[in-house]
Amino acid sequence: MAFEIKRIGIIGAGQMGNGIAHVCALAGYDVVLNDISPDRIRAGLATINGNMVRQVAKGLYDEDEKQRALSRISGADSYTGLDDADLVIEAAVEKEEVKRRIFSEVCPHLKPEAILATNTSSISITRLASTTDRPERFIGIHFMNPVPLMQLVELVRGIATEDETFDSSKEFVTRIGKTYAVSEDFPAFMVNRILLPMINEAIYTLYEGVGSVDAIDTAMRLGANHPMGPLQLADFIGLDTCLSIMQVLHEGLADSKYRPCPLLVKYVEAGWLGRKTQRGFYDYRGEKPVPTR
Repeated sequence: MAFEIKRIGIIGAGQMGNGIAHVCALAGYDVVLNDISPDRIRAGLATINGNMVRQVAKGLYDEDEKQRALSRISGADSYTGLDDADLVIEAAVEKEEVKRRIFSEVCPHLKPEAILATNTSSISITRLASTTDRPERFIGIHFMNPVPLMQLVELVRGIATEDETFDSSKEFVTRIGKTYAVSEDFPAFMVNRILLPMINEAIYTLYEGVGSVDAIDTAMRLGANHPMGPLQLADFIGLDTCLSIMQVLHEGLADSKYRPCPLLVKYVEAGWLGRKTQRGFYDYRGEKPVPTR
């Protein structure tokens, strides 16, 4: 039997967190959006409003639906605001130490029956669950970016995840209009285990001088019919996130084919993380993105 989920808590008001809040509110859930500061929460809510405005302009929803959805979202800058949530989804930065700290701090504030989920794109669900007081009610619910547009959600059970938690998560994903694919708990799961090595290989292709940024992206858009080139996609994902996932793959599978490209490491060390810092494989500070190599 699935556990009835009515109220959603989301930890992290950034790109992934506000996207998850967006789709949950439109699906009729009450949502509490948590972050460490009121300014981050306000920025997340502003992003949700702007994205919903665009959806209304495209005729996907009407103004009344938008207003009702926005009214369902409230902010909380402390974990006490999550005390009546039925499902809490962590959507913080892709760093295991950060996620482990969040789980240890938030668990005392959650009701015993609440399900705790992580949006991690690569880290072991079993290992993260072990840091909580509810490994049986812990699961990976990995949304794709950007959440309002992408259809897929990866569901990943840890070794202790109970059937009720799994069934409730499947019902939740279906209710918000997404399609789930079930992955085993292996490093980077399915999508990123396939996608990130391709991006890493594209960076190696650039690093070794086989092609320029523009040539590589043009080749994959027109030669493989990809909607955007791998280097453009890396900038969109965030080069720090790409590096974190490749490190998880390299360490978790102990295979040299997953070694992060030194050029990716260098860009991250420089703080060139892609769109969010205005520089990555493209420079976004002008009217039009310009390749940096």
